Amino acid sequence: MTTNEQRLSRFTGWFQRRPTSLAFWELLVTDRRIIWCFVGESFKSLLLRADTGERGRQQLKRTSPEAALALDQRNFAVSLASLRSVRLRERSWLRRTMLTVTWVDDDTTTVELYSTRSRASPADVVRTLQNRPELSHVGITIKTPRLV
Repeated sequence: MTTNEQRLSRFTGWFQRRPTSLAFWELLVTDRRIIWCFVGESFKSLLLRADTGERGRQQLKRTSPEAALALDQRNFAVSLASLRSVRLRERSWLRRTMLTVTWVDDDTTTVELYSTRSRASPADVVRTLQNRPELSHVGITIKTPRLV
């Protein structure tokens, strides 16, 4: 059990495209790991009735890292030691903001997430992570499109 974990930041309002659905995720970054919190799913054929994760996002605001990990069986954690890159591509006229996270456990895993919000930019969160000594081994980048 991890104790005395310090929460560094939070990526909020993200979804992952799947073949038949959109999975909504929140990422809690601590001084030891990134906790991936599943907050909802919307099946493409039912988008008008979708739970886009707002209830789960509210629940995570004051939840400890351990409690957040236990909220859903799909939640998982990636240690900062296995993290390889965090890349943010800011939004343009035609594309949503995209966050790409890569880590190595038994295999290399890369997950692409897209922002659910059109105006808010998580660039400040990424800049904060760039300055953390716990993440000095991680390639953290922000790409801003030429035509915003």
